[in-house]
Amino acid sequence: MNSFFALLFRQKYIMRWSLMRNTTNESLSEHTAEAAMIAHALAVIGNTVFGKQYDADRIAALALYHDASEVLTGDLPTPIKYFSPAMKQEYTEIEARAIEQLLTKLPAELRDTYAALLSGKESDPDAYRLVKIADKLCAYIKCLTEEAGGNREFLAARRTIEAELNAIESEELAYFREHFLEAFSLTIDEIQS
Repeated sequence: MNSFFALLFRQKYIMRWSLMRNTTNESLSEHTAEAAMIAHALAVIGNTVFGKQYDADRIAALALYHDASEVLTGDLPTPIKYFSPAMKQEYTEIEARAIEQLLTKLPAELRDTYAALLSGKESDPDAYRLVKIADKLCAYIKCLTEEAGGNREFLAARRTIEAELNAIESEELAYFREHFLEAFSLTIDEIQS
């Protein structure tokens, strides 16, 4: 039995931000879809505005699978994941083993294609950099939307993530922040007007 896709479809049951009170829960499935949209947008921005040669469709696919290992590991909260260098290294190894296990759930003839998507940071580091920026932007947007909904629980996370975003040198990120980010704090009426 090949259960790869059945496992991935279980992303909808894995909730993110488990240590925080959420006004709106976010599943891993929602997160990966949003990360794929933003990663694709960053690639399109890079190509269209800055003359880069990104494969936007591949980057979107990398983003769709960037957290796939979490169907086996769960979403480990950031403070735990990065508690110490030893903890970070151990979790990296756990993720690698989870990816290996996921790949065994595919027919042999499909494994190479999905191995390249599941281990994007090794197979395509430039493209994966945009995926990680998109991942960080999604976390920041989550903080903004929680704050806009009156939830102060995300204030410290927003400040931390904002500092991390500020430290990233990326034309695509700067463009996205300048042209799109403000809208995520608006109400539906403000967005439409």
